[in-house]
Amino acid sequence: MFPVTGVISLGFCNLMILALPSSLINVARVWLQCTHGIHRPQTSRTSILACQTPPYNRRYSKKRITHTQNTDLPPILSKSKKKPYPIPLKKILQTSRADRKLAEKGIEKPLEAPKNGLIVPELVPVAYEVLDAWKILIKGLSQLLHVIPVHACSECSEVHVGQTGHDIQSCHGTNSAGRRSFHLWVKGSINDILIPTESYHQYDPFGTRIKHETRFDYDRIPAIVELCIQAGVELPEYPSRRRTQPIRMMGKKVLDRGAIVEAPKPAHSDQILELDTHRALERVPPPEESDVVAIAQATLSAYEKVRWGVTKLMRKYTVKACGYCPEVHVGPWGHNAKLCGEFKHQWRDGKHGWQDATVDEVFPPNYVWHVRDPKGPPLKSSLQRFYGKVPVVVEICVQAGAPVPRKYRPMMRLDVVVPDNEEARLVA
Repeated sequence: MFPVTGVISLGFCNLMILALPSSLINVARVWLQCTHGIHRPQTSRTSILACQTPPYNRRYSKKRITHTQNTDLPPILSKSKKKPYPIPLKKILQTSRADRKLAEKGIEKPLEAPKNGLIVPELVPVAYEVLDAWKILIKGLSQLLHVIPVHACSECSEVHVGQTGHDIQSCHGTNSAGRRSFHLWVKGSINDILIPTESYHQYDPFGTRIKHETRFDYDRIPAIVELCIQAGVELPEYPSRRRTQPIRMMGKKVLDRGAIVEAPKPAHSDQILELDTHRALERVPPPEESDVVAIAQATLSAYEKVRWGVTKLMRKYTVKACGYCPEVHVGPWGHNAKLCGEFKHQWRDGKHGWQDATVDEVFPPNYVWHVRDPKGPPLKSSLQRFYGKVPVVVEICVQAGAPVPRKYRPMMRLDVVVPDNEEARLVA
């Protein structure tokens, strides 16, 4: 047997090189043996070879050996530019060209539920779960606001959860230069936590399009509630048309949408108040001290269920968002109300630039700074890069005693040690 002259490490195994006399290098074969014993000996006419690729082993997968310590939040988009399309523009143009070719040939556009006006039966239970979780979320946050202090800046949209407001100089509101970008903190409300995202309610989303002159004929309700109604939830206060025959389209033209049905008069009841955040803090009494932790856990579970359900419903049901302002519309087409006042709205005569909406536009997460010690000193600008952020609902529930969900730990940067002011300049 020839002696071993060295070992080559290839990351997943080591190869031992066997020495041969120089006179036999060109005519003999070099045998390489894997030290792990999982590769058979390889032969070649060269002196250095790599062994075969090892089979997939779960012990070496990145999911097991990688532990995310920090997670960067989505970047804040500039208001002087249009929002990026959720779906690549190339794919949108390809779909449009395919529909146009079918229309030129006189072929109707193939539509599946719910694009053809029919509901999806398997998503009806999901819509009811989302609506029930939405009620629990509003009630739970209203109870926790009596216990957990929440501060909101009166000059900008910043929110902070803690005994006192933070000292991070990030305010860009009115006269912020005179205040050196410090925030002006006031007591926060539930609308500072759950950002009101409303949409017009239509009895028939595929019927007459909302015009600027008729916008007051339609009620404004939370977009999540409207999404659940169109997905199959029956609310006497907000009736919705349930079609039995699908609509027909050729290109962008609707061939048959059925007869126009007049909307019935809605029935009024007090149950509709549970679906709205308006004056929710006044309706819900403070909780018992022994029930705070259980309420926090139930509220956090409801928040995750709402986000899960909205994501699942939006994969099927169309939701439009303006590419310039926060306006959202649930339905196949956006409305024609001229209410957009954002970037270059004069060029569009105040009309919205509709595009497909994302989950964060329908159910905004509203990130806030994570406070490790609510009774400690306020957060400072000099240590800003060591602090983490998390959705405000999660921060409130965690401070109320709920366990930290695993997926939010990298956002909170719980594994990062926050140094003192004197030590911060020494950190690389």
